[in-house]
Amino acid sequence: MSGTARHDREMALESKKKLCSCTDPIEKLRLQCLSRGSAGIKGLGRVFRIMDDDNSRTLDLKEFMKGLNDYGVLMDKDEALQLFAQFDKDKSGLIDFDEFLVTLRPPMSNARKEIIAQAFRKLDRTGDGIVTVEDLRGVYNAKHHPKYQNGEWTEDQVFRVFLDNFDSPYDKDGKVTKDEFLNYYSGVSASIDSDAYFVLMMTSAWKM
Repeated sequence: MSGTARHDREMALESKKKLCSCTDPIEKLRLQCLSRGSAGIKGLGRVFRIMDDDNSRTLDLKEFMKGLNDYGVLMDKDEALQLFAQFDKDKSGLIDFDEFLVTLRPPMSNARKEIIAQAFRKLDRTGDGIVTVEDLRGVYNAKHHPKYQNGEWTEDQVFRVFLDNFDSPYDKDGKVTKDEFLNYYSGVSASIDSDAYFVLMMTSAWKM
Protein backbone atom coordinates (compact mmCIF):
# COMPACT_ATOMS: atom_id res chain seq x y z
CA MET A 1 0.00 0.00 0.00
CA SER A 2 3.04 2.29 0.25
CA GLY A 3 2.63 3.48 -3.35
CA THR A 4 -0.30 5.59 -2.27
CA ALA A 5 1.80 7.92 -0.06
CA ARG A 6 3.32 9.72 -3.05
CA HIS A 7 -0.10 9.96 -4.73
CA ASP A 8 -1.50 11.39 -1.52
CA ARG A 9 1.04 14.19 -1.59
CA GLU A 10 0.36 14.91 -5.27
CA MET A 11 -3.39 14.85 -4.73
CA ALA A 12 -3.13 17.17 -1.72
CA LEU A 13 -1.20 19.74 -3.78
CA GLU A 14 -3.53 19.36 -6.77
CA SER A 15 -6.63 19.79 -4.54
CA LYS A 16 -5.21 22.92 -2.93
CA LYS A 17 -4.57 24.36 -6.40
CA LYS A 18 -8.11 23.61 -7.61
CA LEU A 19 -9.59 25.14 -4.44
CA CYS A 20 -8.50 28.62 -5.54
CA SER A 21 -10.91 28.65 -8.47
CA CYS A 22 -13.68 26.38 -7.12
CA THR A 23 -17.15 27.86 -6.57
CA ASP A 24 -19.39 24.79 -6.08
CA PRO A 25 -19.88 24.19 -2.31
CA ILE A 26 -19.87 20.36 -2.56
CA GLU A 27 -16.73 20.34 -4.74
CA LYS A 28 -15.14 22.87 -2.38
CA LEU A 29 -15.72 20.64 0.64
CA ARG A 30 -14.51 17.56 -1.30
CA LEU A 31 -11.29 19.36 -2.29
CA GLN A 32 -10.68 20.54 1.27
CA CYS A 33 -11.00 16.93 2.45
CA LEU A 34 -8.79 15.56 -0.35
CA SER A 35 -6.14 18.18 0.34
CA ARG A 36 -5.54 16.14 3.52
CA GLY A 37 -4.91 12.94 1.57
CA SER A 38 -7.04 9.94 0.64
CA ALA A 39 -8.39 9.48 4.17
CA GLY A 40 -9.61 13.09 4.27
CA ILE A 41 -13.25 12.26 3.61
CA LYS A 42 -13.11 9.52 6.23
CA GLY A 43 -11.65 12.06 8.67
CA LEU A 44 -14.58 14.41 8.18
CA GLY A 45 -16.85 11.43 8.76
CA ARG A 46 -15.11 10.75 12.06
CA VAL A 47 -15.70 14.33 13.22
CA PHE A 48 -19.40 14.08 12.35
CA ARG A 49 -19.65 10.77 14.14
CA ILE A 50 -18.35 12.33 17.36
CA MET A 51 -20.95 15.08 16.97
CA ASP A 52 -23.85 12.72 16.46
CA ASP A 53 -24.59 12.39 20.16
CA ASP A 54 -27.86 10.51 19.80
CA ASN A 55 -26.50 8.02 17.21
CA SER A 56 -29.33 8.92 14.85
CA ARG A 57 -26.98 8.86 11.82
CA THR A 58 -28.39 12.26 10.90
CA LEU A 59 -27.08 15.77 11.45
CA ASP A 60 -28.99 18.96 12.01
CA LEU A 61 -27.68 22.34 10.84
CA LYS A 62 -26.05 23.16 14.17
CA GLU A 63 -24.17 19.83 14.28
CA PHE A 64 -23.22 20.20 10.62
CA MET A 65 -21.78 23.71 11.13
CA LYS A 66 -19.90 22.64 14.24
CA GLY A 67 -18.50 19.58 12.43
CA LEU A 68 -17.17 21.71 9.56
CA ASN A 69 -15.64 24.10 12.07
CA ASP A 70 -14.06 21.30 14.18
CA TYR A 71 -12.51 19.76 11.08
CA GLY A 72 -11.08 23.14 10.09
CA VAL A 73 -13.08 23.49 6.87
CA LEU A 74 -12.75 27.02 5.52
CA MET A 75 -16.17 28.02 4.26
CA ASP A 76 -18.29 31.08 4.92
CA LYS A 77 -21.69 30.74 6.56
CA ASP A 78 -23.69 31.32 3.37
CA GLU A 79 -21.79 28.57 1.56
CA ALA A 80 -22.27 26.18 4.46
CA LEU A 81 -26.02 26.92 4.49
CA GLN A 82 -26.16 26.33 0.75
CA LEU A 83 -24.28 23.04 1.21
CA PHE A 84 -26.65 21.89 3.94
CA ALA A 85 -29.67 22.75 1.77
CA GLN A 86 -28.24 20.68 -1.11
CA PHE A 87 -28.04 17.63 1.14
CA ASP A 88 -31.32 18.19 2.95
CA LYS A 89 -33.36 16.97 -0.03
CA ASP A 90 -36.61 16.39 1.86
CA LYS A 91 -36.33 19.74 3.69
CA SER A 92 -36.60 17.99 7.05
CA GLY A 93 -33.84 20.09 8.61
CA LEU A 94 -31.69 16.95 8.87
CA ILE A 95 -29.17 15.38 6.53
CA ASP A 96 -28.49 11.67 6.26
CA PHE A 97 -24.90 11.05 7.30
CA ASP A 98 -24.26 8.10 4.97
CA GLU A 99 -25.80 9.80 1.95
CA PHE A 100 -23.66 12.84 2.68
CA LEU A 101 -20.43 10.80 2.60
CA VAL A 102 -21.47 8.96 -0.59
CA THR A 103 -22.13 12.29 -2.34
CA LEU A 104 -18.79 13.60 -1.16
CA ARG A 105 -16.98 10.57 -2.59
CA PRO A 106 -15.02 11.53 -5.71
CA PRO A 107 -16.59 10.07 -8.89
CA MET A 108 -14.96 6.88 -10.20
CA SER A 109 -14.98 5.10 -13.55
CA ASN A 110 -16.59 1.66 -13.87
CA ALA A 111 -13.16 0.07 -14.36
CA ARG A 112 -12.08 1.34 -10.94
CA LYS A 113 -15.30 0.32 -9.22
CA GLU A 114 -14.98 -3.17 -10.71
CA ILE A 115 -11.38 -3.74 -9.53
CA ILE A 116 -12.31 -2.48 -6.04
CA ALA A 117 -15.25 -4.92 -6.04
CA GLN A 118 -12.91 -7.74 -7.11
CA ALA A 119 -10.50 -6.95 -4.26
CA PHE A 120 -13.42 -6.95 -1.84
CA ARG A 121 -14.68 -10.31 -3.13
CA LYS A 122 -11.20 -11.76 -2.67
CA LEU A 123 -11.13 -10.59 0.95
CA ASP A 124 -14.71 -11.63 1.66
CA ARG A 125 -14.04 -15.36 1.65
CA THR A 126 -17.39 -16.27 3.22
CA GLY A 127 -19.23 -14.18 0.61
CA ASP A 128 -21.56 -12.57 3.16
CA GLY A 129 -20.73 -8.99 2.13
CA ILE A 130 -18.68 -8.28 5.27
CA VAL A 131 -14.94 -8.70 5.77
CA THR A 132 -13.89 -9.81 9.26
CA VAL A 133 -10.70 -11.06 10.92
CA GLU A 134 -11.77 -14.61 10.01
CA ASP A 135 -11.92 -13.70 6.30
CA LEU A 136 -8.40 -12.27 6.40
CA ARG A 137 -6.72 -15.41 7.71
CA GLY A 138 -6.11 -17.00 4.32
CA VAL A 139 -5.64 -13.80 2.35
CA TYR A 140 -3.45 -11.43 4.33
CA ASN A 141 -0.19 -12.57 5.92
CA ALA A 142 0.25 -10.91 9.31
CA LYS A 143 3.61 -12.57 9.98
CA HIS A 144 5.49 -9.96 7.90
CA HIS A 145 4.19 -7.12 10.05
CA PRO A 146 7.05 -5.60 12.12
CA LYS A 147 4.92 -5.46 15.30
CA TYR A 148 4.09 -9.16 14.94
CA GLN A 149 7.75 -9.97 14.38
CA ASN A 150 8.88 -8.15 17.51
CA GLY A 151 6.17 -9.81 19.60
CA GLU A 152 4.28 -6.58 20.32
CA TRP A 153 1.09 -7.68 18.54
CA THR A 154 -0.66 -10.99 18.01
CA GLU A 155 -1.79 -12.09 14.56
CA ASP A 156 -5.37 -11.06 15.40
CA GLN A 157 -4.23 -7.58 16.45
CA VAL A 158 -2.45 -7.11 13.11
CA PHE A 159 -5.65 -8.16 11.30
CA ARG A 160 -7.75 -5.82 13.40
CA VAL A 161 -5.54 -2.78 12.77
CA PHE A 162 -5.54 -3.64 9.06
CA LEU A 163 -9.36 -3.75 9.05
CA ASP A 164 -9.56 -0.45 10.95
CA ASN A 165 -7.98 1.25 7.90
CA PHE A 166 -11.14 0.54 5.94
CA ASP A 167 -13.69 0.51 8.74
CA SER A 168 -16.32 3.19 8.95
CA PRO A 169 -15.42 6.07 11.24
CA TYR A 170 -18.95 5.54 12.55
CA ASP A 171 -18.35 2.39 14.51
CA LYS A 172 -15.08 0.52 14.34
CA ASP A 173 -16.56 -2.91 14.85
CA GLY A 174 -13.90 -5.01 13.14
CA LYS A 175 -16.26 -5.57 10.21
CA VAL A 176 -15.78 -3.88 6.88
CA THR A 177 -18.70 -3.56 4.47
CA LYS A 178 -18.40 -3.17 0.71
CA ASP A 179 -19.43 0.47 1.07
CA GLU A 180 -16.74 1.22 3.64
CA PHE A 181 -14.14 -0.44 1.40
CA LEU A 182 -15.35 1.65 -1.55
CA ASN A 183 -15.25 4.86 0.54
CA TYR A 184 -11.63 4.21 1.42
CA TYR A 185 -10.53 3.47 -2.14
CA SER A 186 -12.44 6.40 -3.63
CA GLY A 187 -10.04 8.60 -1.66
CA VAL A 188 -7.03 6.67 -2.95
CA SER A 189 -8.53 6.76 -6.47
CA ALA A 190 -8.80 10.55 -6.42
CA SER A 191 -5.01 10.76 -6.20
CA ILE A 192 -4.43 8.62 -9.32
CA ASP A 193 -5.20 10.04 -12.77
CA SER A 194 -4.86 6.94 -14.90
CA ASP A 195 -7.41 4.11 -14.73
CA ALA A 196 -4.76 1.66 -15.97
CA TYR A 197 -2.37 2.64 -13.19
CA PHE A 198 -5.08 2.38 -10.53
CA VAL A 199 -6.06 -1.10 -11.76
CA LEU A 200 -2.39 -2.14 -11.78
CA MET A 201 -1.88 -0.83 -8.24
CA MET A 202 -4.93 -2.72 -6.95
CA THR A 203 -3.97 -5.89 -8.79
CA SER A 204 -0.48 -5.95 -7.28
CA ALA A 205 -1.60 -4.84 -3.80
CA TRP A 206 -4.20 -7.63 -3.58
CA LYS A 207 -2.29 -10.18 -5.72
CA MET A 208 -5.17 -10.63 -8.13
